[in-house]
Amino acid sequence: MKIMPCPLNGPRNINEFVYGGEVKAMPNHQECSDKEWAEYVFYADNNIKVVQEWWFHSASGYWFIAERHTASDEIIDTYDPSEIFTKRVSFDAVPNQGQGGKQ
Repeated sequence: MKIMPCPLNGPRNINEFVYGGEVKAMPNHQECSDKEWAEYVFYADNNIKVVQEWWFHSASGYWFIAERHTASDEIIDTYDPSEIFTKRVSFDAVPNQGQGGKQ
């Protein structure tokens, strides 16, 4: 049985967690092209290295970050996202331009 060290709940069975994707820099959603946004959302490097990944503990509803080696699958460290994310990202609505109809 593989154990994931959850920063909130302690060591837990890996079956209690859901993978959420690699942590990577988000492009400016108001200025990037559709291609850049799609690459951010859907593509991964898929190289052998230590990566930061989002993980979700389904029993408690807690999101956290894990550092994992992609070749050995070793979980090196886990921590709360607040340790690296210090500012909130706001997705303000951008009015549709040239779409016709009322906003």
